[in-house]
Amino acid sequence: MMNSIRKLVSCVILDLDGTLVNTDGIVSEVLKVYLVKYEKKWDGREAHKIIGKTPIEAAAAIVEDYELPLSKEDLLSEISPMFSDQWCKLKALPGAYRLVKHLRGHGVKMALASNSPLASIETKISYHNNWKESFAAIVAGDEVKAGKPSPEIFLEASKRLNIDPSKCLVIEDSLPGIAAAKAAKMEVVAVPSLPKQSHLYTDADEVINSLFDLRPEKWGLPPFEDWINGTLPLEPWYIGGPVIKGYGRGSKVLGIPTANLSVEGYETVLSENPAGVYFGWAKLSNHGFYKMAMSIGWNPYFNNTEKTIEPWLLHKFDKDFYGEELHLIIVGYIRPEVNFPSLESLIEKIHEDGKIAENALELPLYAKYKDEKYFKSISHGQNGHL
Repeated sequence: MMNSIRKLVSCVILDLDGTLVNTDGIVSEVLKVYLVKYEKKWDGREAHKIIGKTPIEAAAAIVEDYELPLSKEDLLSEISPMFSDQWCKLKALPGAYRLVKHLRGHGVKMALASNSPLASIETKISYHNNWKESFAAIVAGDEVKAGKPSPEIFLEASKRLNIDPSKCLVIEDSLPGIAAAKAAKMEVVAVPSLPKQSHLYTDADEVINSLFDLRPEKWGLPPFEDWINGTLPLEPWYIGGPVIKGYGRGSKVLGIPTANLSVEGYETVLSENPAGVYFGWAKLSNHGFYKMAMSIGWNPYFNNTEKTIEPWLLHKFDKDFYGEELHLIIVGYIRPEVNFPSLESLIEKIHEDGKIAENALELPLYAKYKDEKYFKSISHGQNGHL
């Protein structure tokens, strides 16, 4: 997993909302409830207008777009308590705990720099073990004159860390955050929080799909040492349901028959896991256990409009098994979702993914999940983490 060094940095400055924690999910839930009283419906179409903004800017955008009969200040005062009640449910994004633990364990200085108010930041991170003490500095939006895209918040963070801005690496999910980091003359890795938006992040020094894909060694920082034979072990999670007819392209176009599952019932699981290629074990109710590789995402080559899950059972079946119950345990990650220049290169990569999965699942670390006991919770209709 070695990569050439892009630039040597001495510290990492992290954004919080949308980078380390899934704030967007909480925002959507709160706004769905709040807008009902004005007979309006939050559908997420304006999410890009509030991501990375200060609270008052986000409130102004909502008031304008939904034509609400109140001021941005009044909206903020009404919804702030609703948000406060929800922060206890705020989940870390995939790879966040791993990253913070890794950097802290190697003595890399870290700071948090967020447009959120300090009280909000402290509440959010209080629900995540060891996060507060992991950051040598925390800079909030209400501690500076201007929030992102002004560079002030990042410059203040580097000042508190006593490290030159040019030696700081920023990890950000929003366009205002990217602009702020570059204005501060810092290196920046973008992890876009909205799907299909990577092309907008041209100012970032690097764009990655999720925190799983960060390679600290590119920036002269200690590398992760948890990759095994081209795979990243994950806390296992599971899904299950009847096999349905998919797009028909798996076997017809790619020559790789996939066993499609309906997304109904596990939209949350789908939204919480980054687009990419995963692997694990499959159990067909009438057939038994099989190794499997699986894609989650929009399949850029075919430009899906919806995020899907497409498992590929690594076995040749004589006939279809539509309607049969398929249960999956996902135990590891292989790579991010990417586009391909040709159908041939896509097919070649899928077969490569299959070989990586097949070999990895022989390792005791992963092989142990080929066990009836791990599938019991799925058979009771529960989707999520083990």
